[in-house]
Amino acid sequence: MKKRSRRIFMGLFEREEDVIGATRAARERGWRIVDVYAPYPVHGLPEAAGFARSWVPWACLALGLTGAALITWFQFWASAVTWPINVAGKPWNSLPAFIPVTFEVGVLSAGLGTTAVFLLAFGLLPGKTAVTPHPRVTDDRFALLIEEPDATFSAAAAAELCARFNAVETEEFES
Repeated sequence: MKKRSRRIFMGLFEREEDVIGATRAARERGWRIVDVYAPYPVHGLPEAAGFARSWVPWACLALGLTGAALITWFQFWASAVTWPINVAGKPWNSLPAFIPVTFEVGVLSAGLGTTAVFLLAFGLLPGKTAVTPHPRVTDDRFALLIEEPDATFSAAAAAELCARFNAVETEEFES
């Protein structure tokens, strides 16, 4: 099946204040923000772009709790059910003895599982090359990408909006 191409308008900025302002103004006009590229994390940019909060922290919590629960069950099963050994009269199901291993396996399963979830869910598989809209967005520029939904979208209005916020360059392209 052929993938539908999209028209994208890009504004390139030098300062983070400018890209945040342009992003807020574009959202106020009802334009859909495709992405905002920055060379470093910018406080307030995801909120300005209207991006939803990530579900990855919840996946991390679920994976950590699942790993901790499974290893606690395994330790209890191994020491009290399958192979009980009387060591100096201590109880077979001593839960405080399980805490260090439970903690470590919980952290390990959360870390490895979250890495796998992140790579698979966001398509960051090995061998995939990164595609950036402009070569300088990884160095010292900020890029705002707006989707042109239909023929009523005015590239001139978008260019004027970006110019109001000191855009260094504007461009239209298909993705």
